[in-house]
Amino acid sequence: MRLLLFTQVVDSTDPILGFFHRWIEVLAVRTEHITVICLKEGVHALPKNVQVLSLGKETKPSRLSYVWLFYKYLFYLRGTYDVVFVHMNQEYVLLGAPWWKLARTPLYLWRNHYAGTWLTRLAGHLCTKVFYTSRASFTAQFPHAVQMPVGVDLARFTAKATVTRVPRSILMLGRIAPSKRVDVFIEALGLLAKEGELFTASIYGPVRSGDEPYHDALTARIQALRLSQVRLEGSVTHEEAARVYRAHQVFVNLSQPGMYDKTMFEAAASGCAVISANPESPFRHTEPTAENCARALKQSLAEESGKDMAVAFENDLEKLGDRLVEEMKV
Repeated sequence: MRLLLFTQVVDSTDPILGFFHRWIEVLAVRTEHITVICLKEGVHALPKNVQVLSLGKETKPSRLSYVWLFYKYLFYLRGTYDVVFVHMNQEYVLLGAPWWKLARTPLYLWRNHYAGTWLTRLAGHLCTKVFYTSRASFTAQFPHAVQMPVGVDLARFTAKATVTRVPRSILMLGRIAPSKRVDVFIEALGLLAKEGELFTASIYGPVRSGDEPYHDALTARIQALRLSQVRLEGSVTHEEAARVYRAHQVFVNLSQPGMYDKTMFEAAASGCAVISANPESPFRHTEPTAENCARALKQSLAEESGKDMAVAFENDLEKLGDRLVEEMKV
C-alpha cells in the first residue's frame, strides 16, 4: 500500500500532536511508502519510506497559500499513492474529495469529537470509511463508521520507571480549555483540602490562543482557595509526558463524552489509577461536578496504582496499526 496521509502537525516535540509521529512510524512498517502532507512541519526522524511535505504554517503564510500548496501537491503526487488517510481535519476531505473521486482513490477519515456540523456530515459522506474511538463521537452515527482502538504507545508508557511515583499525587494533563473542565477539577481539589485530605496535584497542558482568560481565572481560583499544593505546570512534550505520568498516583480526565482522550489510556499504561467523566470509558466514572470528582479522588487515593493497566493493553498502538491497514486495504 502506498499511502497519502494528511495531518495537522508532524513534530515529535509538539505537546498535543507529538504522539502522531509514532503513529506514522507504526504505519510505515506496514506500508510500502507514505507521503505525509501536514499543515506544520517540525522536529521529526521518520523511516526512509516516509516523505513529509508541509503546507507552510511554520513560516506563517496565508490560508490562500495553504490551499494553493494543497492542490499543487495533489497535482505533482498524482499516481504515487493508492489510498488517502486524513487524520482529524475534515477540511482536507472537502478540498480533495472531487479529485480523489475522479481518480477512484479510496478516502478514509479519522475523526473523534462530540461536535460536528453539516460539513462534517458531508465529509463523512465523501469518505469510503470514517474511523472513531468513542461511541459518543459525532462521526459514530455514520453507517460506514468503524470503531477503532485508541492507539497507545505501550513501549513508551510501560517502560520501567526511572521516576519515583509520589504517594497521594494527582495529575491532570491535556489542553487547558473549558471543554476539559479544569475548573471543576480545581473545585474538587478545594473540597479535598477542606476535608483535610493530604495530596499534591499537578496540571499540565498548553494554552491555545483565546483560552488565556480561562487559564488566568484558574490561577486566580487556585490562589483564592489557598491550594499551595496545586501547581499549573505548563505544557510538556509527548516524550516528557511518560515521565510525568509515572510520577503520579491518580490521573483525572473530565473531558466531555465524545472526545475519549488518549491521555487516559497513556496514564493507565503508566500505572496511574484513572478517573473519567466519560460514562463509556472503562475507568472509574465520576459525574463532572466538584462533589462527585472529590469523592472519586478520595477512593482512588486510598487504592494501589496499576489496576487500570490491562485496559491500556487492549488499545495498543500496534493493534491500531494492524486494524487501520486492514480496513484500508485496496
